[in-house]
Amino acid sequence: MKSISVQDLKAKLDAGDDIQVIDVREAHEVQICSIKGYHIPMGEILERAGEIKKEIPVVIHCRSGARSAAVITALENNLSLTNLHNLTGGILAWATEIDTSLEAY
Repeated sequence: MKSISVQDLKAKLDAGDDIQVIDVREAHEVQICSIKGYHIPMGEILERAGEIKKEIPVVIHCRSGARSAAVITALENNLSLTNLHNLTGGILAWATEIDTSLEAY
């Protein structure tokens, strides 16, 4: 499984790279804190897989990286997607290392 650090993701976002960021946490978690991205809850990911871009890198994240890893495994196994990257440490790492104004929970 490919991964990306929060520092590398921030650099790509700041550079304006064509990249899709997908948050697979639940809606109530997204209300607590979020980064730039598209929200598809983990339980809906396979039925909404058509919303995942296939021609550009896609970074999938959750709170810590565990759920997003499971999502990536499911997408790779079921749909043979090869452009997926897990955000190492999830939004907790983002809140700690990139944007300390976000509420860590």
